Amino acid sequence: MTPEQLSNAVRDALGAAVEAGEITLPGGVPDHVLIERPRNPEHGDYATNVAMRLAKQAGTAPRELAERLAHRLREVSGVERVDVAGPGFLNITVAAGAQGELARSIVVAAESYGRTNTLAGTRVNVEFISANPTGPLHLGHVRWAAVGDAMARVVEAAGADVAREFYINDRGSQMDKFGTSIMARAQGKDVPEDGYHGAYIAELARAIVADRPEILDLPEDEQLAAFREEGYRLQLAEQQSQLDEFRTHFDVWFSERTLHESGQVEHGLDVLRKQGHVFDADGALWMRTTDFGDDKDRVLIKQDGTYTYFASDTAYYVNKRERGFDVCVYLLGADHHGYVGRLKAMAACAGDDPDRNIEIPIGQLVKIVRDGQEMRLSKRAGTMLTLGEVVEAAGVDALRYTLCRYPADSPLTLDVNQITRQTSDNPVFYVQYAHARLSSILRNAAELGIELGELQPELLNHERESLLLAALGEFPRIVATAAEYRQPHRVARYLEDTASTFHRFYDVCRVLPMGDEPAADIHRARLWLVEATRTVIANGLRLLGVAAPERM
Repeated sequence: MTPEQLSNAVRDALGAAVEAGEITLPGGVPDHVLIERPRNPEHGDYATNVAMRLAKQAGTAPRELAERLAHRLREVSGVERVDVAGPGFLNITVAAGAQGELARSIVVAAESYGRTNTLAGTRVNVEFISANPTGPLHLGHVRWAAVGDAMARVVEAAGADVAREFYINDRGSQMDKFGTSIMARAQGKDVPEDGYHGAYIAELARAIVADRPEILDLPEDEQLAAFREEGYRLQLAEQQSQLDEFRTHFDVWFSERTLHESGQVEHGLDVLRKQGHVFDADGALWMRTTDFGDDKDRVLIKQDGTYTYFASDTAYYVNKRERGFDVCVYLLGADHHGYVGRLKAMAACAGDDPDRNIEIPIGQLVKIVRDGQEMRLSKRAGTMLTLGEVVEAAGVDALRYTLCRYPADSPLTLDVNQITRQTSDNPVFYVQYAHARLSSILRNAAELGIELGELQPELLNHERESLLLAALGEFPRIVATAAEYRQPHRVARYLEDTASTFHRFYDVCRVLPMGDEPAADIHRARLWLVEATRTVIANGLRLLGVAAPERM
């Protein structure tokens, strides 16, 4: 019996109590009742505080409401015992057979186990990298590439319609500096002092001239434009290739240029004007963001008639909302704390609910250490490490898992030696090894000719089996919570706990027969449990974008 099934049973009990006139619920029966594992196993398999939460609304004492619910829950198939504890907790013990049935449910559900509909009907745009196409992606982008992608995966697993978006900063003076730098290298000249000096600039210059030798014969202004656009194309392709190798894939690559070329900036300002939060002052056009808690009003069009970056930001937000997204998530770096207030005020100025329609998680910096020394300089970029260099040093799995394992708003130092070590104190190895071990048990069973056969769920009644089944039953709730709070690290920590629970089970519960001992029903039942555990760990690793190896 899964926590979700118990949640539905409690909801049904509440509905029956209302229908019988025993209680009233002016707010209606809740859409979901939280079912949790009690800290003390002696208190049962599951617990809920729903009676205490709803007692006031129901017009009755918490313990009295709990007793009414307990009376009905005791009649539910698969429920062995229901106790009312303390001020109104419901402690529920399920029958061994009902608990064991979870293994079958997981195996049958396969890759879909863990997915919920808690966010069904919600369209979410997750923008988690915004970069200039003027150089390689660097260390500052690595954390968001992992965390943003994992966030999108868990939100999608909770039933939302998700779009992953990369914002290309391809407009402004930096693009001309980029083109000038490449052109200078192609002409055998020094790069201007305020240009781009990494070795990759010379690489781009050589590639462009090799592909288009006639480019050096163009007039200077045409040559600059050609080098700028060819460099843009090549550098963006490299960014896309590096992200693909990092298993981070975007649904939308949004060009800042298109906002201006398509008239979207003007349209965005029209939307704001209709809402009444735009005004003229000192020869400039302003947005009155102080109406919604910002520390000062923001300029949209400067005195010289040029648009500010904030005007582009506003138009971009309006564009996302008009594309049908209910929630726009912006993952920003540690140096962008000041953007939170102004972006939320901007959403309010556009007529939206800043507490619902826009979310701005702020991430902290990450450092990479190897052999006791911080890795800082890039061989290609000349400044910060590139994403490709970090991946080469640590590997995709170790890097993604470790970056996703911690809350994004906590500073993080990654020790390459530690996260690539194949020992049980390395979390990514520990979880992947659990999956490999589970896969090995299933292979050995197949070699012995032992098939799953028909599950006899009541046989899975050992304490360690019950604990493992309870852990597996928690997975959908963990995914739903990770999605609700945009915290994929909850999935990683769950996988580590579940791997540990599996190892403790395996230490005392023999899955395969010894020697010439024939396979019995208990061995087959435990094979179902092994396959269910393997499925859950594989599904969890998939949500983090991490491989689930069958051999290690």
